[in-house]
Amino acid sequence: MRIFVTGATGWIGSAVVPELLKAGHQVLGLARSDAAAASLADLGAEVQRGELDDQAGLRAGAAASDGVVHLGYNHDFSRMEAAARSDLAAITTIGTELAGTDRPFVVASGVLGLASGRVATERDLPDPRVHPRVAGVQAAMSFTTRGVRVSSVRFAPTVHGAGDHGFVAVLVGIAREKGVSAYIDDGSNRWAAVHRLDAADLVRLAVDKAPAGAALHATAEEGVPTRAIAEAIGRGLDLPVVSIPADQAGVHFGWMARLFGLDGPASSTATRQLFGWNPTRPGLIADLDAGHYFT
Repeated sequence: MRIFVTGATGWIGSAVVPELLKAGHQVLGLARSDAAAASLADLGAEVQRGELDDQAGLRAGAAASDGVVHLGYNHDFSRMEAAARSDLAAITTIGTELAGTDRPFVVASGVLGLASGRVATERDLPDPRVHPRVAGVQAAMSFTTRGVRVSSVRFAPTVHGAGDHGFVAVLVGIAREKGVSAYIDDGSNRWAAVHRLDAADLVRLAVDKAPAGAALHATAEEGVPTRAIAEAIGRGLDLPVVSIPADQAGVHFGWMARLFGLDGPASSTATRQLFGWNPTRPGLIADLDAGHYFT
């Protein structure tokens, strides 16, 4: 199949593209810069120049392909509402173009905020009050009644690996700046985790096999205590590890305080049973102990 990929040169997308190509698919990747276009071409993918707000370009990419993987998103936390509106418009445009074709449409989502006080499962429904991005996922799922094989891949809050510039890298930067590696209260709250290459495997499986309406969990580890994450960062930077009271977390962590304080364990049992997905790459703590987050 020829798969149109948005976010093709992003952290997850740049692992998904080679995985799709290795599986025998052709890839048409959306690129907004010369550097992104060159990167995709080097991988052996076709390039479509454009941005997520380019509705005509999104329609053309979807129309020219046998399926779509939508990973592109503006993760600027100062513009969350605007980013969610842009995502909703992109999903609506792509879904409308795919309507009636039975083609796969894989959209990215997350597991944080799915459940409170328990392990989230694939049966849990996302709450729009947790993050405005949920509206886009809900819109995508509505296309299952219009002849589109939509599936949602819900990623762990940390998709880790060498070169990661996401939440764990932010925590490393905060520890360097503050001179301590910290967790909030007793650090018993948990983050699900998945290695970037295992996540890419799951996206490819979703393209090939996911039934319409499937919610899939890209979580190799159900829940890593945030204290264990802070301790691994402390080891890597040779810094003391300390507890920060919840009422002071905002001062220490800034915008990361709300996220790092969440308890978000999530199971992938149903996903593994459906596909035989078997994550094999290092876990989060092993990845941190490998040292590449600190060089």
